[in-house]
Amino acid sequence: MAKMTLADIRRSGGRVDRKRLAAMTDEDIFRQAKEDGTDKKQVSGVYPTPATVRRALGMTQKDIADLMGIPLATWQNWEQGRVALDPAIRTLLKILWKEPDAVRRAVTT
Repeated sequence: MAKMTLADIRRSGGRVDRKRLAAMTDEDIFRQAKEDGTDKKQVSGVYPTPATVRRALGMTQKDIADLMGIPLATWQNWEQGRVALDPAIRTLLKILWKEPDAVRRAVTT
């Protein structure tokens, strides 16, 4: 997969190859994150991204979706930016980022 600059993306019309994106494995994501320098625990903006939280917890997409009690496709849509995160989800990500053990205790009891 070739890296693209913002100008490249704009020239391409911002099209996303959804089939290729859906076929990406966690290994692909980790490799690209390492290449981009985003493999460390980072928080973007005012809340951590779903992928950042999941990687920090060392969980697979299925594991974190199960923990949160949501369909796997929902988590994948959040990670891949297909669906905008509402304020409640952003708050939940902050809590999960800062207090993962408390969340685990709360949702498993």
